[in-house]
Amino acid sequence: MLITSKNPAQGFAALGQAKTSSSAEIQAAVARARRAQGPWAALPLAERIAALRPLIALMEGEGEVLARAVSREMGQTIRLSRAQVDLALENFAWKLDNAPAILAPRETCPGTVVHRIPIGTGAAIFSWNFPLPNLRTALQAVIAGNTVVVKYSEEVPLFSALLDDLVARAGVPEGVMGFVTGGADVGQALLEQEIDFVSFTGSADTGRAVYARAAEKCIPAVLELGGSSPGLVFPDANLDAALPQLLEQRFSNAGQFCSALKRLLVHTDSFEEVLGRLTTAARAMTLGDPLKEDTDMGPLVAARQLDLLEEQVADALERGAVAVCGAMRPEGLHGAFFAPTILKGVTRDMRVWREEVFGPVLPVVPFETYAEAIEMANDTLYGLTALVYTGDAALAARAARDIRAGVVSVNGASFRDPANPFGGVKGSGLGRENGVEGFYDVTQAKLIAGSGA
Repeated sequence: MLITSKNPAQGFAALGQAKTSSSAEIQAAVARARRAQGPWAALPLAERIAALRPLIALMEGEGEVLARAVSREMGQTIRLSRAQVDLALENFAWKLDNAPAILAPRETCPGTVVHRIPIGTGAAIFSWNFPLPNLRTALQAVIAGNTVVVKYSEEVPLFSALLDDLVARAGVPEGVMGFVTGGADVGQALLEQEIDFVSFTGSADTGRAVYARAAEKCIPAVLELGGSSPGLVFPDANLDAALPQLLEQRFSNAGQFCSALKRLLVHTDSFEEVLGRLTTAARAMTLGDPLKEDTDMGPLVAARQLDLLEEQVADALERGAVAVCGAMRPEGLHGAFFAPTILKGVTRDMRVWREEVFGPVLPVVPFETYAEAIEMANDTLYGLTALVYTGDAALAARAARDIRAGVVSVNGASFRDPANPFGGVKGSGLGRENGVEGFYDVTQAKLIAGSGA
Protein backbone atom coordinates (compact mmCIF):
# COMPACT_ATOMS: atom_id res chain seq x y z
CA MET A 1 0.00 0.00 0.00
CA LEU A 2 1.26 3.47 -0.91
CA ILE A 3 0.80 6.79 0.87
CA THR A 4 0.52 9.81 -1.40
CA SER A 5 2.04 12.92 0.10
CA LYS A 6 0.08 16.03 -0.87
CA ASN A 7 1.01 19.69 -0.96
CA PRO A 8 -1.53 21.55 1.23
CA ALA A 9 -0.56 24.89 -0.33
CA GLN A 10 -1.04 23.88 -3.97
CA GLY A 11 -4.50 22.36 -4.16
CA PHE A 12 -3.29 19.12 -2.55
CA ALA A 13 -1.16 18.25 -5.57
CA ALA A 14 0.76 15.00 -5.21
CA LEU A 15 4.36 15.42 -4.07
CA GLY A 16 5.31 11.76 -4.18
CA GLN A 17 4.54 8.40 -2.65
CA ALA A 18 5.92 6.29 0.15
CA LYS A 19 5.32 2.64 0.88
CA THR A 20 3.39 1.77 4.03
CA SER A 21 5.39 -0.59 6.22
CA SER A 22 3.94 -4.09 6.31
CA SER A 23 3.56 -6.16 9.47
CA ALA A 24 6.65 -8.11 8.49
CA GLU A 25 8.65 -4.92 7.95
CA ILE A 26 7.58 -3.52 11.32
CA GLN A 27 8.61 -6.75 13.04
CA ALA A 28 11.92 -6.74 11.19
CA ALA A 29 12.64 -3.12 12.17
CA VAL A 30 12.07 -3.90 15.84
CA ALA A 31 14.14 -7.08 15.58
CA ARG A 32 17.05 -5.10 14.10
CA ALA A 33 16.73 -2.58 16.90
CA ARG A 34 16.75 -5.29 19.55
CA ARG A 35 19.83 -6.95 18.05
CA ALA A 36 21.62 -3.61 17.91
CA GLN A 37 20.71 -2.48 21.41
CA GLY A 38 23.14 -4.66 23.40
CA PRO A 39 26.25 -3.81 21.36
CA TRP A 40 25.21 -0.14 21.16
CA ALA A 41 24.71 0.15 24.94
CA ALA A 42 28.02 -1.65 25.52
CA LEU A 43 29.92 1.10 23.71
CA PRO A 44 31.37 3.77 25.98
CA LEU A 45 29.22 6.89 25.94
CA ALA A 46 31.99 8.85 24.24
CA GLU A 47 31.97 6.38 21.35
CA ARG A 48 28.19 6.56 20.97
CA ILE A 49 28.43 10.34 20.85
CA ALA A 50 31.20 10.17 18.27
CA ALA A 51 29.07 7.81 16.16
CA LEU A 52 26.17 10.28 16.18
CA ARG A 53 28.04 13.50 15.44
CA PRO A 54 28.29 12.77 11.69
CA LEU A 55 24.48 12.63 11.57
CA ILE A 56 24.19 16.09 13.08
CA ALA A 57 26.85 17.41 10.70
CA LEU A 58 25.02 15.88 7.73
CA MET A 59 21.73 17.41 8.85
CA GLU A 60 23.44 20.78 9.08
CA GLY A 61 24.82 20.41 5.58
CA GLU A 62 21.38 19.39 4.30
CA GLY A 63 19.60 22.08 6.32
CA GLU A 64 17.99 23.81 3.35
CA VAL A 65 16.85 20.46 1.93
CA LEU A 66 15.23 19.60 5.25
CA ALA A 67 13.58 23.01 5.56
CA ARG A 68 12.12 22.96 2.07
CA ALA A 69 10.88 19.40 2.53
CA VAL A 70 8.90 20.49 5.60
CA SER A 71 7.49 23.55 3.86
CA ARG A 72 6.31 21.54 0.87
CA GLU A 73 4.83 18.64 2.78
CA MET A 74 3.08 20.30 5.73
CA GLY A 75 2.90 23.97 4.75
CA GLN A 76 5.25 25.61 7.26
CA THR A 77 6.68 28.89 5.97
CA ILE A 78 10.22 28.55 4.72
CA ARG A 79 11.48 31.16 7.19
CA LEU A 80 10.02 29.17 10.08
CA SER A 81 11.24 25.87 8.64
CA ARG A 82 14.80 27.17 8.49
CA ALA A 83 14.55 28.50 12.03
CA GLN A 84 13.23 25.14 13.24
CA VAL A 85 16.09 23.28 11.58
CA ASP A 86 18.55 25.57 13.35
CA LEU A 87 16.70 25.13 16.65
CA ALA A 88 16.70 21.35 16.28
CA LEU A 89 20.42 21.21 15.48
CA GLU A 90 21.19 23.40 18.50
CA ASN A 91 19.09 21.04 20.61
CA PHE A 92 20.80 17.93 19.26
CA ALA A 93 24.28 19.39 19.77
CA TRP A 94 23.43 20.30 23.37
CA LYS A 95 22.41 16.72 24.06
CA LEU A 96 25.65 15.35 22.65
CA ASP A 97 27.75 17.88 24.55
CA ASN A 98 25.99 17.51 27.90
CA ALA A 99 25.21 13.80 28.02
CA PRO A 100 28.51 12.82 29.72
CA ALA A 101 27.89 15.04 32.74
CA ILE A 102 24.18 14.18 33.01
CA LEU A 103 24.62 10.42 32.63
CA ALA A 104 27.73 10.16 34.83
CA PRO A 105 27.48 7.79 37.81
CA ARG A 106 26.39 9.57 40.99
CA GLU A 107 27.55 8.59 44.45
CA THR A 108 24.67 8.68 46.94
CA CYS A 109 26.73 7.70 49.99
CA PRO A 110 30.18 6.18 50.47
CA GLY A 111 30.54 3.06 48.35
CA THR A 112 27.09 3.38 46.75
CA VAL A 113 26.60 4.68 43.22
CA VAL A 114 23.58 5.29 41.00
CA HIS A 115 24.14 4.56 37.31
CA ARG A 116 21.81 5.77 34.54
CA ILE A 117 21.35 2.79 32.23
CA PRO A 118 19.33 2.44 29.01
CA ILE A 119 15.82 1.03 29.13
CA GLY A 120 16.19 -0.99 25.93
CA THR A 121 14.42 -0.72 22.58
CA GLY A 122 11.73 1.92 22.18
CA ALA A 123 8.97 2.99 19.82
CA ALA A 124 9.07 6.70 18.99
CA ILE A 125 5.82 7.93 17.40
CA PHE A 126 5.85 11.58 16.35
CA SER A 127 3.48 14.15 14.88
CA TRP A 128 3.86 16.17 11.69
CA ASN A 129 3.92 19.78 12.92
CA PHE A 130 7.65 20.19 13.68
CA PRO A 131 9.19 17.08 12.14
CA LEU A 132 12.88 17.65 12.84
CA PRO A 133 12.60 19.12 16.38
CA ASN A 134 10.22 16.29 17.29
CA LEU A 135 13.12 13.88 16.84
CA ARG A 136 14.74 15.21 20.03
CA THR A 137 13.41 12.53 22.39
CA ALA A 138 14.49 9.72 20.07
CA LEU A 139 17.98 11.18 19.81
CA GLN A 140 18.17 11.61 23.58
CA ALA A 141 17.20 7.96 24.00
CA VAL A 142 19.80 6.78 21.49
CA ILE A 143 22.59 8.81 23.10
CA ALA A 144 21.76 7.11 26.40
CA GLY A 145 22.25 3.64 24.88
CA ASN A 146 18.74 2.75 23.75
CA THR A 147 17.73 1.92 20.22
CA VAL A 148 14.51 3.25 18.65
CA VAL A 149 12.11 2.59 15.82
CA VAL A 150 10.60 5.89 14.68
CA LYS A 151 7.19 6.37 13.08
CA TYR A 152 6.16 9.80 11.86
CA SER A 153 2.63 10.88 11.00
CA GLU A 154 1.35 9.80 7.60
CA GLU A 155 1.20 13.52 6.72
CA VAL A 156 5.00 13.69 6.32
CA PRO A 157 6.10 10.36 4.82
CA LEU A 158 8.62 11.94 2.44
CA PHE A 159 10.31 13.79 5.29
CA SER A 160 10.50 10.52 7.23
CA ALA A 161 12.15 8.84 4.25
CA LEU A 162 14.60 11.72 4.02
CA LEU A 163 15.63 11.28 7.66
CA ASP A 164 15.96 7.53 7.19
CA ASP A 165 18.34 8.19 4.31
CA LEU A 166 20.39 10.69 6.34
CA VAL A 167 20.76 8.22 9.21
CA ALA A 168 22.07 5.60 6.79
CA ARG A 169 24.40 8.04 5.01
CA ALA A 170 25.82 9.22 8.33
CA GLY A 171 26.91 5.67 9.14
CA VAL A 172 24.82 5.28 12.29
CA PRO A 173 24.99 1.53 13.07
CA GLU A 174 22.12 -0.46 11.61
CA GLY A 175 19.19 -0.83 13.97
CA VAL A 176 20.14 2.02 16.29
CA MET A 177 17.57 4.38 14.73
CA GLY A 178 15.15 2.79 12.28
CA PHE A 179 12.03 4.09 10.58
CA VAL A 180 8.64 2.67 9.66
CA THR A 181 5.99 4.44 7.60
CA GLY A 182 2.22 4.59 7.77
CA GLY A 183 -0.86 5.73 9.61
CA ALA A 184 -2.45 4.87 12.91
CA ASP A 185 -2.51 1.15 12.11
CA VAL A 186 1.27 1.12 11.73
CA GLY A 187 1.65 2.92 15.04
CA GLN A 188 -0.62 0.40 16.72
CA ALA A 189 1.31 -2.48 15.18
CA LEU A 190 4.58 -0.97 16.39
CA LEU A 191 3.21 -0.79 19.94
CA GLU A 192 2.40 -4.49 19.80
CA GLN A 193 6.03 -5.43 19.20
CA GLU A 194 8.56 -6.39 21.86
CA ILE A 195 9.44 -2.88 22.94
CA ASP A 196 10.67 -1.61 26.31
CA PHE A 197 9.41 2.00 26.27
CA VAL A 198 7.46 4.42 24.11
CA SER A 199 7.81 8.11 23.30
CA PHE A 200 4.77 9.75 21.73
CA THR A 201 4.08 13.26 20.46
CA GLY A 202 0.56 13.94 19.27
CA SER A 203 -3.06 14.39 20.26
CA ALA A 204 -4.37 13.77 23.75
CA ASP A 205 -6.88 11.15 22.58
CA THR A 206 -4.23 9.09 20.83
CA GLY A 207 -1.83 9.66 23.71
CA ARG A 208 -4.29 8.13 26.16
CA ALA A 209 -4.58 5.06 23.94
CA VAL A 210 -0.79 4.80 23.72
CA TYR A 211 -0.50 5.11 27.49
CA ALA A 212 -3.13 2.43 28.03
CA ARG A 213 -1.15 0.01 25.85
CA ALA A 214 2.10 0.92 27.60
CA ALA A 215 0.42 0.25 30.96
CA GLU A 216 -0.73 -3.18 29.77
CA LYS A 217 2.86 -3.97 28.78
CA CYS A 218 4.17 -2.38 32.01
CA ILE A 219 6.64 -0.18 30.13
CA PRO A 220 7.42 3.52 30.66
CA ALA A 221 6.06 6.22 28.36
CA VAL A 222 6.93 9.83 27.62
CA LEU A 223 3.86 11.60 26.26
CA GLU A 224 3.94 15.12 24.83
CA LEU A 225 0.27 15.77 24.10
CA GLY A 226 -2.01 18.66 23.32
CA GLY A 227 -2.54 22.00 24.96
CA SER A 228 -5.01 24.84 25.38
CA SER A 229 -2.49 27.34 26.61
CA PRO A 230 -3.84 30.52 28.23
CA GLY A 231 -2.26 33.92 27.91
CA LEU A 232 -3.00 36.38 30.73
CA VAL A 233 -2.60 40.11 30.04
CA PHE A 234 -2.83 42.17 33.21
CA PRO A 235 -3.58 45.93 33.10
CA ASP A 236 0.03 46.99 33.67
CA ALA A 237 1.43 44.83 30.85
CA ASN A 238 3.74 46.41 28.27
CA LEU A 239 1.49 45.98 25.25
CA ASP A 240 4.07 47.20 22.74
CA ALA A 241 6.28 44.28 23.74
CA ALA A 242 3.52 41.76 24.37
CA LEU A 243 1.34 42.06 21.28
CA PRO A 244 3.91 40.98 18.64
CA GLN A 245 4.76 38.00 20.82
CA LEU A 246 1.09 37.06 21.28
CA LEU A 247 0.55 37.30 17.54
CA GLU A 248 3.46 34.94 16.91
CA GLN A 249 2.40 32.59 19.69
CA ARG A 250 -1.00 32.11 18.05
CA PHE A 251 -0.43 32.36 14.31
CA SER A 252 3.08 30.98 13.77
CA ASN A 253 2.92 27.67 11.88
CA ALA A 254 -0.75 28.49 11.24
CA GLY A 255 -1.38 27.85 14.93
CA GLN A 256 -0.37 24.22 14.64
CA PHE A 257 1.72 23.55 17.70
CA CYS A 258 0.84 22.11 21.08
CA SER A 259 2.32 24.93 23.15
CA ALA A 260 0.71 27.69 21.08
CA LEU A 261 -1.39 30.39 22.71
CA LYS A 262 -4.96 29.05 22.45
CA ARG A 263 -6.99 31.35 24.75
CA LEU A 264 -6.14 35.01 25.43
CA LEU A 265 -7.48 36.46 28.71
CA VAL A 266 -7.22 40.26 28.90
CA HIS A 267 -8.08 42.59 31.76
CA THR A 268 -11.08 44.76 30.97
CA ASP A 269 -8.94 47.92 31.20
CA SER A 270 -6.90 46.78 28.19
CA PHE A 271 -9.39 44.55 26.41
CA GLU A 272 -10.50 46.86 23.59
CA GLU A 273 -6.98 48.06 22.84
CA VAL A 274 -5.55 44.54 22.75
CA LEU A 275 -8.44 43.29 20.61
CA GLY A 276 -8.10 46.16 18.15
CA ARG A 277 -4.34 46.00 17.78
CA LEU A 278 -4.28 42.21 17.38
CA THR A 279 -7.04 42.42 14.79
CA THR A 280 -5.17 45.01 12.76
CA ALA A 281 -2.01 42.90 12.83
CA ALA A 282 -3.84 39.69 11.95
CA ARG A 283 -5.53 41.33 8.95
CA ALA A 284 -2.14 42.52 7.70
CA MET A 285 -0.62 39.03 7.60
CA THR A 286 0.35 37.68 4.18
CA LEU A 287 -1.05 34.22 3.45
CA GLY A 288 0.15 32.09 0.60
CA ASP A 289 2.88 29.85 -0.76
CA PRO A 290 5.02 28.81 2.22
CA LEU A 291 8.11 28.66 0.02
CA LYS A 292 7.93 32.39 -0.70
CA GLU A 293 10.14 34.47 1.55
CA ASP A 294 7.50 37.11 2.28
CA THR A 295 4.74 34.70 3.35
CA ASP A 296 3.70 35.15 6.97
CA MET A 297 1.43 32.13 7.22
CA GLY A 298 0.95 29.04 5.11
CA PRO A 299 -1.84 26.47 5.06
CA LEU A 300 -2.91 23.88 7.56
CA VAL A 301 -1.36 20.48 7.05
CA ALA A 302 -4.33 18.75 5.41
CA ALA A 303 -7.95 19.02 4.37
CA ARG A 304 -9.10 17.06 7.41
CA GLN A 305 -7.44 19.60 9.69
CA LEU A 306 -9.20 22.42 7.86
CA ASP A 307 -12.56 20.67 8.13
CA LEU A 308 -12.16 20.22 11.90
CA LEU A 309 -11.18 23.86 12.37
CA GLU A 310 -14.21 25.07 10.42
CA GLU A 311 -16.48 22.91 12.58
CA GLN A 312 -15.02 24.40 15.76
CA VAL A 313 -15.39 27.98 14.51
CA ALA A 314 -18.92 27.35 13.21
CA ASP A 315 -19.91 26.01 16.63
CA ALA A 316 -18.64 29.22 18.27
CA LEU A 317 -20.48 31.47 15.82
CA GLU A 318 -23.71 29.51 16.17
CA ARG A 319 -23.50 29.89 19.96
CA GLY A 320 -23.06 33.66 19.81
CA ALA A 321 -19.36 34.38 19.34
CA VAL A 322 -18.37 37.15 16.94
CA ALA A 323 -15.57 36.89 14.39
CA VAL A 324 -13.66 40.17 14.58
CA CYS A 325 -11.61 39.01 11.61
CA GLY A 326 -11.14 35.87 9.54
CA ALA A 327 -13.35 32.84 10.12
CA MET A 328 -13.18 31.89 6.46
CA ARG A 329 -11.10 30.34 3.73
CA PRO A 330 -9.29 33.20 1.97
CA GLU A 331 -10.18 33.83 -1.64
CA GLY A 332 -7.70 33.04 -4.38
CA LEU A 333 -5.77 30.37 -2.48
CA HIS A 334 -6.20 26.69 -3.24
CA GLY A 335 -5.36 24.33 -0.43
CA ALA A 336 -5.86 24.03 3.32
CA PHE A 337 -5.83 27.77 4.00
CA PHE A 338 -7.78 29.48 6.77
CA ALA A 339 -7.57 33.20 7.48
CA PRO A 340 -6.16 34.39 10.82
CA THR A 341 -9.23 34.55 13.04
CA ILE A 342 -9.96 36.44 16.24
CA LEU A 343 -13.14 35.72 18.16
CA LYS A 344 -14.84 37.69 20.92
CA GLY A 345 -17.92 36.79 22.91
CA VAL A 346 -16.56 33.29 23.49
CA THR A 347 -18.21 31.30 26.26
CA ARG A 348 -17.05 28.15 27.98
CA ASP A 349 -19.59 25.87 26.35
CA MET A 350 -18.01 26.48 22.94
CA ARG A 351 -15.68 23.98 21.29
CA VAL A 352 -13.00 26.65 20.77
CA TRP A 353 -12.77 26.84 24.56
CA ARG A 354 -13.26 23.19 25.51
CA GLU A 355 -11.14 21.58 22.79
CA GLU A 356 -7.63 22.07 21.54
CA VAL A 357 -7.80 24.30 18.47
CA PHE A 358 -4.97 23.39 16.10
CA GLY A 359 -5.20 26.30 13.73
CA PRO A 360 -5.08 30.12 13.44
CA VAL A 361 -8.04 30.94 15.69
CA LEU A 362 -7.73 33.03 18.85
CA PRO A 363 -10.55 33.60 21.36
CA VAL A 364 -10.01 36.87 23.27
CA VAL A 365 -11.92 36.98 26.57
CA PRO A 366 -12.04 39.75 29.21
CA PHE A 367 -11.52 39.33 32.94
CA GLU A 368 -11.89 41.71 35.89
CA THR A 369 -10.16 40.09 38.86
CA TYR A 370 -7.04 38.01 39.44
CA ALA A 371 -9.12 35.13 40.79
CA GLU A 372 -11.31 35.16 37.68
CA ALA A 373 -8.26 35.11 35.39
CA ILE A 374 -6.66 32.16 37.17
CA GLU A 375 -9.93 30.23 37.30
CA MET A 376 -10.43 30.69 33.55
CA ALA A 377 -6.81 29.85 32.78
CA ASN A 378 -7.17 26.55 34.64
CA ASP A 379 -10.57 25.75 33.13
CA THR A 380 -9.19 23.21 30.67
CA LEU A 381 -8.33 19.54 30.47
CA TYR A 382 -4.83 20.56 29.42
CA GLY A 383 -1.80 21.98 31.21
CA LEU A 384 1.12 22.36 28.83
CA THR A 385 2.18 26.02 28.71
CA ALA A 386 0.92 29.43 29.81
CA LEU A 387 1.88 33.05 29.19
CA VAL A 388 1.72 35.85 31.76
CA TYR A 389 2.19 39.54 30.95
CA THR A 390 2.54 42.07 33.78
CA GLY A 391 5.01 44.67 35.04
CA ASP A 392 4.53 43.47 38.62
CA ALA A 393 7.13 40.82 39.49
CA ALA A 394 5.22 39.64 42.55
CA LEU A 395 2.01 39.27 40.54
CA ALA A 396 3.87 37.36 37.82
CA ALA A 397 5.34 34.96 40.38
CA ARG A 398 1.93 34.44 41.97
CA ALA A 399 0.25 33.75 38.63
CA ALA A 400 3.01 31.39 37.53
CA ARG A 401 2.52 29.45 40.76
CA ASP A 402 -1.29 29.32 40.51
CA ILE A 403 -1.62 28.34 36.84
CA ARG A 404 -1.59 24.58 36.40
CA ALA A 405 0.89 24.10 33.56
CA GLY A 406 4.21 22.41 32.99
CA VAL A 407 5.75 25.61 31.59
CA VAL A 408 4.96 29.27 32.29
CA SER A 409 6.54 32.13 30.34
CA VAL A 410 6.56 35.58 31.95
CA ASN A 411 6.63 38.61 29.66
CA GLY A 412 7.68 36.61 26.65
CA ALA A 413 10.69 34.83 28.15
CA SER A 414 11.69 31.89 25.98
CA PHE A 415 11.54 28.37 27.36
CA ARG A 416 13.05 26.73 24.27
CA ASP A 417 16.60 26.31 25.53
CA PRO A 418 17.53 22.60 25.27
CA ALA A 419 18.61 22.64 28.92
CA ASN A 420 15.00 23.28 29.94
CA PRO A 421 12.69 20.31 30.57
CA PHE A 422 9.54 20.52 28.44
CA GLY A 423 6.23 18.81 29.15
CA GLY A 424 2.82 19.23 30.68
CA VAL A 425 0.43 18.26 33.43
CA LYS A 426 -3.17 17.01 33.37
CA GLY A 427 -4.18 15.99 29.84
CA SER A 428 -1.01 17.41 28.29
CA GLY A 429 1.08 14.37 29.00
CA LEU A 430 3.64 12.63 31.13
CA GLY A 431 7.38 12.87 31.46
CA ARG A 432 9.68 15.53 30.08
CA GLU A 433 11.72 16.16 26.97
CA ASN A 434 15.07 17.96 26.97
CA GLY A 435 17.38 18.83 29.81
CA VAL A 436 18.48 16.55 32.61
CA GLU A 437 14.92 15.34 33.08
CA GLY A 438 14.69 14.31 29.44
CA PHE A 439 17.71 12.03 29.80
CA TYR A 440 16.31 10.61 33.02
CA ASP A 441 13.00 9.75 31.36
CA VAL A 442 14.71 7.60 28.71
CA THR A 443 16.95 5.80 31.20
CA GLN A 444 16.50 3.96 34.47
CA ALA A 445 18.40 4.19 37.73
CA LYS A 446 20.55 1.24 38.75
CA LEU A 447 21.97 1.32 42.27
CA ILE A 448 25.18 -0.55 42.99
CA ALA A 449 26.26 -0.76 46.60
CA GLY A 450 29.60 -2.08 47.78
CA SER A 451 32.96 -2.81 46.25
CA GLY A 452 33.40 -1.68 42.65
CA ALA A 453 30.28 0.50 42.66
